[in-house]
Amino acid sequence: MTPNDIPKPIDPVAVMTAEQQMLTPRNEKRMRALLDALCDPSRIKIVRALRDTTLAASDLAHVIGRNRAVTSQHLRVLREAGGVVAKRQGNIVRYTLSQDVSGSIIEEAASVFDQLQPETAASTSSLP
Repeated sequence: MTPNDIPKPIDPVAVMTAEQQMLTPRNEKRMRALLDALCDPSRIKIVRALRDTTLAASDLAHVIGRNRAVTSQHLRVLREAGGVVAKRQGNIVRYTLSQDVSGSIIEEAASVFDQLQPETAASTSSLP
């Protein structure tokens, strides 16, 4: 797209206000990585499973109905996006949702799907 293809603003003040809401290029890249991490139903299931508990990869595999190798690949994607954190306890690596902004974004985005399950939406809508 060339500058000539971009139309002139009808309402420059509104356009300036909207432009101030745009993400920086660095944060656009981060947003893309976070949203890409959620573009697989298995990863949404993992995030939902880790909401209230810490689970080992094999237990997550059982919960989401996938084999351990596939589950580990999904966990790698979520870890690289900053959505989950791995903590080793002896021979077992347990996963939790990250407490940083990436983890919060991923958890919040995944929670939107609660609206598809009325019983889940009712129980989470009363949370602060």
